[in-house]
Amino acid sequence: MRKVKVPLENQSYEILIGENLIPNFPSFLEGNLSRNFLAIVTDKNVEALHLSNLVKVLSDAGIETKILSINPGESSKSWETLKMTVDWMLNNKIERNDIVVALGGGVVGDLVGFAAAILRRGIRFIQCPTSLLAQVDSSVGGKTGINTTHGKNLVGAFYQPALVVSDISTLKTIKERDFLAGYGEVIKYGLLGDYDFYCWLDANVSKIKERDTQTLIKAVAHSCEMKAEIVIRDEKEHGDRALLNLGHTFCHALEASTGYSERMLHGEGVAIGCILAFELSARMNLSSQEDPVRIKKHFSDMGMMTSIKDISGVLPEPDTLVELMFQDKKVVDGKLNLILAKGIGKAFIATDIDPSSIKSVIKDSLIT
Repeated sequence: MRKVKVPLENQSYEILIGENLIPNFPSFLEGNLSRNFLAIVTDKNVEALHLSNLVKVLSDAGIETKILSINPGESSKSWETLKMTVDWMLNNKIERNDIVVALGGGVVGDLVGFAAAILRRGIRFIQCPTSLLAQVDSSVGGKTGINTTHGKNLVGAFYQPALVVSDISTLKTIKERDFLAGYGEVIKYGLLGDYDFYCWLDANVSKIKERDTQTLIKAVAHSCEMKAEIVIRDEKEHGDRALLNLGHTFCHALEASTGYSERMLHGEGVAIGCILAFELSARMNLSSQEDPVRIKKHFSDMGMMTSIKDISGVLPEPDTLVELMFQDKKVVDGKLNLILAKGIGKAFIATDIDPSSIKSVIKDSLIT
C-alpha cells in the first residue's frame, strides 16, 4: 500500500492507495470514530458493486451503518440532490462528531463533501473513490460542490476530507469508457508539470489499458503526489492550483453545452480540452507545433475522444462555446485566465487570451 500525505496547516490527512483496501476498511478507522457508527452515501451503480462488501466488514467490526444511494451521473450534482442528502443526514441524526463516507466516483465525492461542509457547520467525511477519475483528482484537495444552470461547480466549498481510501481493485469493475475518461485526469499531470511522467505513461499504454494493478497503483500514487504538492502550496486556488485546470475551461463549456449528460463524460472533456489548450499554445508560438499532434496520438492510442466532433449530437456554434467559457470561475475582471503550455510538462497561467484565438481552435476541432 502506498501512502501520500497532505500536510495542510488546518487539516492534514493521508491518501491510502493499494489493492483490496475495502476489506480492511475498519482498520483505517481506529481512533477516529466517536461512536460505532458510519453514514455512507453512494450511487446505485456503485451500490451494486461494492456496498455490500463495505457494509459486511464494518458490521463484522461492530460498526452500525446508515446508507443513502443516489442516482448515478453528473445530474445528481444538483440543488435537489444536495437538499435530499442533507435532509437524509438530519433525519438520521448524523452528529457533528460522526463521519460520513463518500463511496463512489467524483459526483458522489463532490456532493457528499459539500453536504459535510455545510451540515452542522462541518462534519468529518472520508473519500472512498471507486473510479480512476476520482482517485487521481476529485477526492484529493478538498474541492466540493454542485453544478447549476450557470455552469459546473459554481456552488461549493473548499473542505478537506479526514482520509482518502483509494482501493485500486475497484478499477477492475468500472466500464471501459469510464476508465478511459478517468485517464484524462491522469495524463493531465504529466502534461502540466512532469514530462518524465508523461513519457512513462506513453511507454505503458498497453499496461494501463489492461488495468495492470501495479501500474495503476504507481499512476494513481504519482498523480496524487503531484496534486498534493500543488494543494499544499495553494489550497484555495489563489495561484498555482489553477494549473490543475489544464483543459478544464474548454471541458466545462462542453459539459454545459451537452447538459452534463452521457454524451460526454468529464474526463473525456478534459482530454479534448488538453488537446485544445496545446493546440492554442502552438498557434500562439508558445510551444512546439508537434506537441498537440503528439498528445492527440497518445489519446488516440488509448482509444479516447480527441476532438469536439467526437461528441455525439448537435453542438453549439463556436461563439456560444466561447461565451460558456467566460462563465468559468477563472474569469477575472471580465478576462479569461486559461492554462496554456510552453511545452509538455510546462503549463502556466495565461491571462487575457484573445477570444478569437480560442474560437479558432474550437471551430477546427468541430470539423477535424
